[in-house]
Amino acid sequence: MPVLEAETLTKTFQEGHETVIVLRGASLSLERGEIVTLEGPSGSGKTTLLSILGCILTPTSGSLKIEGKQVDMHRPRQLPEVRKRSVGFVFQQYNLFPALTAVENVEFALNIKGVRGSDARKEAERVLCAVGLESRLNFLPRDMSGGQKQRVALARALAGEPPILLADEPTANLDSEVGGQVLHIFHDLAKRENRALLIVTHDPKVRTVADRVLKISDGHLAS
Repeated sequence: MPVLEAETLTKTFQEGHETVIVLRGASLSLERGEIVTLEGPSGSGKTTLLSILGCILTPTSGSLKIEGKQVDMHRPRQLPEVRKRSVGFVFQQYNLFPALTAVENVEFALNIKGVRGSDARKEAERVLCAVGLESRLNFLPRDMSGGQKQRVALARALAGEPPILLADEPTANLDSEVGGQVLHIFHDLAKRENRALLIVTHDPKVRTVADRVLKISDGHLAS
């Protein structure tokens, strides 16, 4: 059974008297342990689709199942619970708290999920070690390289063991060598920990770790 199933998702916005169609019947599924890339030009609907799959935005129409359960998009107050339980996000700009160390940044994410105290510290240390940052646990973001900060962001997404990882341009701010290292970490963790991973990207190198490539153009999704 797919861990995520989206059927005919549409999204429209009103700009004055004009209706702007951003997504036009997008359907896709993700399996555990599968790595899928989503490619498309700016304005094609990539980020909107990612936000709907991650229960940040609600679609205008269509359906979404996560872990076999229908997500009721008409009850937005329920969506944060779905995100906390099932989805980990990795952002292009890292989105780390500058005053918190690496381990504290991951602990904070776990606190939001209801994990606290020594349990949160042990889990934060575990996922940071899993991404190769055992020597940087107590470093602040300002004292880390771009690649290290992206690995902290990945550790934060892994914390609490969500089955789905969504990454938005995770190599965009990294040079070629460091970006390649981060991609290999993504690949190894997705396969070893049996997570579904969807990566939105402009970077053709990301294809080297992908099982499937999806393309989106003017709101139309195709494999």
